Amino acid sequence: MRQGLADGARFLRAFLAHPRQVGAVLPTSRTAIRAMLDLADVPAARLVVELGAGTGVATREILARLSPRARLVAVEIDPRLARRLTERIDDPRLEVVCGSAEDVETHLGAERADVLVSMLPFTSLDADLRRRLLDELPRALRPGGTAVVIQYSPLILGELRRRFADVRVRVTPWNVPPAFLFAGTRGEGG
Repeated sequence: MRQGLADGARFLRAFLAHPRQVGAVLPTSRTAIRAMLDLADVPAARLVVELGAGTGVATREILARLSPRARLVAVEIDPRLARRLTERIDDPRLEVVCGSAEDVETHLGAERADVLVSMLPFTSLDADLRRRLLDELPRALRPGGTAVVIQYSPLILGELRRRFADVRVRVTPWNVPPAFLFAGTRGEGG
């Protein structure tokens, strides 16, 4: 319980320092994270990428589902949150990268993810930055890979449909506020 309160306080401080970058006052609920991850085949993935790892709520759930031989690259722009993830999660499958999601291709080199998990607050970002970040999602995936995205608004659905061959939508009312979950599949041809 103490750790949860400390994480909540840490998340709130990050939000107050950079509200558009963090996008929420509280971390996303585990129920919403589980529902989002149910939209992708994390256990079969060799490489999972998480954008906006924050306090690690999704990171922990991804690792719980991840194969022992798979890898998770968690990208977090806030140096304090990235450092905290590295200190608190001791798992050889996890690589924490302190950097921007805009540079995900650089972070991956020639590799592409089977599953990409986005915790980024797209609707609170500047329109140009949002477009650039959304453009990165399919580029970071192998053909046939899946990007799962959580938002507190359905407004990015059209933008996701322009970038992915197929987009599924689910709403989870058990989160505060209710969360919209999207799963976009990259087409086999690119």
